Amino acid sequence: MRSSVIVVSAIVLGLGISAAGWFVGEGFFKGRAADRFVTVKGVSERDVRADVALWPIRFVATNDDLRVAQAEIKDSHQEVLAFLEKHGIDPAAAEVQTLEVNDRLANPYQSGTTQSRYIVSQSLMVRTTEIEKVEAGGQALGDLVDQGVVLSSSGGAAGGPTYLFTALSERKPEMIAEATAKARRAAEQFAADSGSRIGRIRRAKQGVFVILPRDRAPGIDEGSQLNKTLRVVSTIDYYLED
Repeated sequence: MRSSVIVVSAIVLGLGISAAGWFVGEGFFKGRAADRFVTVKGVSERDVRADVALWPIRFVATNDDLRVAQAEIKDSHQEVLAFLEKHGIDPAAAEVQTLEVNDRLANPYQSGTTQSRYIVSQSLMVRTTEIEKVEAGGQALGDLVDQGVVLSSSGGAAGGPTYLFTALSERKPEMIAEATAKARRAAEQFAADSGSRIGRIRRAKQGVFVILPRDRAPGIDEGSQLNKTLRVVSTIDYYLED
């Protein structure tokens, strides 16, 4: 009798362990199934044109007499304004950024004789939405040199005009929608190829909008190009369902 009870108990215990194992296994399967997802990316790009130009113009004058150097810098200033007006750019768009006077004799590291004691430099910043006029003016800077204006590439004016695109916020909604739609199509294609279907979104990450030069090559700076490319990438995880 006692042995029969032991046998029955062993059978019950075995069934219990088997059932527990089944439940654990089933739960593990469901947990892994719930983790089945695919990560896809959607890209949206737009070709745009700059709408603001920043054009720094720096010029200098040197002389042993400070008053003469100052007079020359004033003359150069007027020549620059006349040059801008000649190319259809309102002189009022040019703001004085800096006016610097350097006395070489006041420099403790100066050695030897100096031909011109004073160096006077001035920087103007042209800000305008008339992009084409700035572009044309930048190609004709040699005319200023012909008129005696000594241009300087120091002080941040070496790169010529910088072209900006400022209407990004107007393009964001349509580009985000396009990137999201492309990501979904990619997920649907993957699901179809794997015999599944996509479910709800597990996680979504909106990429940062970037402004790239239209002509992407080594050494090409985006700010120097009128034509640019807007780009955004959306990364989305979709659950996969059978």
